[in-house]
Amino acid sequence: MPRGTWFSRQAVGKSSMDTVPEGIATKCGRCAHIVFVRDLDRNLRVCPRCGFHHKLTAAERIAITADEGSFEEFDAGMAPADPLGFPEYQEKAIRAQTATGCAEAMVTGLARIESRPCVLGAADFHYLGGSMGSVVGEKVARAFERGIAERLPVVIFSASGGARMHEGLFSLMQMAKTAAAAARLAEERLPFISVLTDPTTGGVFASYASLGDVILAEPGATVGFAGRRVGNQDLGTKLPDNFQTSEFQLEHGIIDRVVHRKEMRPTLAALLAFFGGGSRA
Repeated sequence: MPRGTWFSRQAVGKSSMDTVPEGIATKCGRCAHIVFVRDLDRNLRVCPRCGFHHKLTAAERIAITADEGSFEEFDAGMAPADPLGFPEYQEKAIRAQTATGCAEAMVTGLARIESRPCVLGAADFHYLGGSMGSVVGEKVARAFERGIAERLPVVIFSASGGARMHEGLFSLMQMAKTAAAAARLAEERLPFISVLTDPTTGGVFASYASLGDVILAEPGATVGFAGRRVGNQDLGTKLPDNFQTSEFQLEHGIIDRVVHRKEMRPTLAALLAFFGGGSRA
């Protein structure tokens, strides 16, 4: 049945999605409430019942964050190599590129947020889990370098399962490279605002994502180096129910603020205004 065809609201209210035409409605990943896709999109892909923040693509994130028409992507053509000859890596990368429309899991560019200029980066979890390989690390490092060259603050939205296993040590090297680039930005006294979205884990959390001058996170996001199962095994005890969530990290001083998606853009604009600067005309 094509999109837009009439169907019963009673059917949408059922617990099963079997009677709902594809693309019309979806089920919330937290509360299992069935919601119309158009209503979810209007609500910035936040469940109207429980407030669960569904994942965004890099394009969606940029669209709701940057001023309309202000985003100018750079390093767009950088695509992953296969340094280890990892089985099926190239095929998986091609499928991810087709599915997301992105050459890699990180999109970077120059942008304005409520007229405030900045370097803006957005990770796409739909691309191999937002994992950080050599290209993602290079794009993040170049984003910091561009901030230095343009005398601009840097804002990066992270969403990642961590280092990309397909690239082995080449991937782990990106942790040091991105952290060093963030340090150079700090030495230039330029601000870095890091925004952690669901999930931000592993090598990304353990490197540049945790080095922001201000660290924000979306509600309920999984944020931490390792998950609950690993933590329970290491400690031999039951961890808190909110372990490795943005709220847990806020309670323990790891992040500065949990910000609802609807408030993220004005919050970023206020922070950019507070830090001041920005030389682009």
